[in-house]
Amino acid sequence: MKRMHIHVFIDDLQKSINFYSQLFASKPAKIKEDYAKWMLEDPKVNFAISTHGGKPGLDHFGIQVEDKGELEGMREQLKNADMQTFGVGETTCCYAKSDKTWVEDPSGIAWETYMTMEDVEFFNDASCPTNKDQSSESAGCC
Repeated sequence: MKRMHIHVFIDDLQKSINFYSQLFASKPAKIKEDYAKWMLEDPKVNFAISTHGGKPGLDHFGIQVEDKGELEGMREQLKNADMQTFGVGETTCCYAKSDKTWVEDPSGIAWETYMTMEDVEFFNDASCPTNKDQSSESAGCC
């Protein structure tokens, strides 16, 4: 089953955690000093906020899958639609090791399709850009 993913850059983590916890009537599933994530069931969404990035606001959307078969199916769907992909492969970001593929919509909004393989104790690896201000070719993280 797929899950919608939304990531928003914010200014004040604690105020945002308080706001979204009240909005979703749920505490985050993961909290770090610069990041929080809710894995909501109603609506079924992975909603994340972080202080990593440029200007506060929407960073990207995503579709999270649960297994390799679903991920390959999504990659095939993007390929068949003649969508140019980038940042394909394994990466570490958002305190998780994941296998990802990125595309941009016609307005330049980034979409990732990915499968999380395991949690890690750091936000991203050194090769991973953390904001959308960098070129699409070098992107590959949340």
